Amino acid sequence: MLSALGLVLAVAAADGASPSLAGSSAPSPTPACQGPEFRQFDFWLGNWKVIGTKGKEVGTSEISRVSEGCAVREQWRAADGKGGTSLNYYDSSDREWHQDWVGGDGTILHLHGGRQGEAMILVNRIPTRKGSYSNRITYTRRPAAR
Repeated sequence: MLSALGLVLAVAAADGASPSLAGSSAPSPTPACQGPEFRQFDFWLGNWKVIGTKGKEVGTSEISRVSEGCAVREQWRAADGKGGTSLNYYDSSDREWHQDWVGGDGTILHLHGGRQGEAMILVNRIPTRKGSYSNRITYTRRPAAR
């Protein structure tokens, strides 16, 4: 037990942080992702039934905050049981939102974009031998139920 504690303290000290023991009066650091831009995707949080254009349920999606509030995770489950996950985050260096999607069918997407009015719009461009094509996903707040 003592050697594990020594390792933790050594890592913290090497990182430049001051090690402290539980119960000490040292203030906790300010969370990293507190600006309003990090909350632009909060309207997506929750558990959703996803309805297709023909009115049939096509899957479910669980959207939650992860990484101390610095990212939004999507866990998708299609009606046929296949799934996928995306990690969405705001990058203050380029002032854009990014989405990295990995589908159970092998689909990989890297999208980027941001708020345009009341919508979150994420896009990518994929080159092919015949030119290129784009993916564009638009997320909008669902109107309140009546």
